[in-house]
Amino acid sequence: MTSNISQQIEKLRETLRYHEYQYHVLDNPQIPDAEYDRLFHQLKSLEQQHPTLVTPDSPTQRVGAKPLSGFAQIIHELPMLSLDNAFSDEEFYAFVKRIQDRLSVLPESLTFCCEPKLDGLAVSILYVNGYLTQAATRGDGSTGEDITLNIRTVRNIPLQLLTENPPARLEVRGEVFMPQAGFEKLNEYSLEHGEKTFANPRNAAAGSLRQLDPQVTSRRPLMLNAYSIGIAEGVALPSTHYERLQWLKSVGIPVNNEIRLCDGVESVLAFYRMMAEKRSSLGYDIDGTVLKLNDIALQRELGFISKAPRWAIAYKFPAQEELTVLNDVEFQVGRTGAITPVA
Repeated sequence: MTSNISQQIEKLRETLRYHEYQYHVLDNPQIPDAEYDRLFHQLKSLEQQHPTLVTPDSPTQRVGAKPLSGFAQIIHELPMLSLDNAFSDEEFYAFVKRIQDRLSVLPESLTFCCEPKLDGLAVSILYVNGYLTQAATRGDGSTGEDITLNIRTVRNIPLQLLTENPPARLEVRGEVFMPQAGFEKLNEYSLEHGEKTFANPRNAAAGSLRQLDPQVTSRRPLMLNAYSIGIAEGVALPSTHYERLQWLKSVGIPVNNEIRLCDGVESVLAFYRMMAEKRSSLGYDIDGTVLKLNDIALQRELGFISKAPRWAIAYKFPAQEELTVLNDVEFQVGRTGAITPVA
């Protein structure tokens, strides 16, 4: 009897993981939300009846930990470096010229993996034998904060990689962000309940990940887009950055849909201009593009300077912030009695 229940539970888990992948990673839902909810509650009910069969990677176990008293520190095995910035075509040309001089190649022969630069919080997520075991903020690049329990609540991050042959260790690096629609709903809810509102989606994402209570984080509409791989043991990775991102996607890790391969400098600049035009319609905040030499062997040949790679640059958009005049402030009293100023 227990064997049959165990098989039924595992089948439900596999089904739910499949549909989470289709929905969150491929943006291709296969069943209505109501059917997913039905399967989820069926699994939850079976696990409640058979608690010895509950496993940490089950879709039902994203939330449930008690609030923390503080965040432990995690030392990054590989530093999480920052990027140099470019603010004009001339600065981007200078970046390419440095690559050209070091590699003795023509700029037209270079292929770049071009990505939107999400305005969120950089994180490191470690999978051991396919299971999510640790997550940390970037921090100062050398040491970050342990946000494992909060990362587990982010719906598009798999608790288990979707592969039968997972790497012994795989570190996924990416950006956690809050879509604009979710940010607006969060602030509306906060106003109605007399709670503090957030200035922008980036602050909301950062504040949500640094909640000591994972239950609070679980109610925040956070998402992850992966942008690189750190540690990788027990797996033969592809030889280009773009192919590595596609491999991550194949094992259940979400990557951004706007990523493109661009051959030559002018193609890269065309990507930058395209993203600048699409910026307001994406549904999430970006503040530029990240342009990376695609060939991993060439990346290694170029290496790093100080705290940034020689083979990548962030080409930032002009700032959208402007000075405004505050004419009036009204004060709202929430249901709890808290007073919130509203401009």
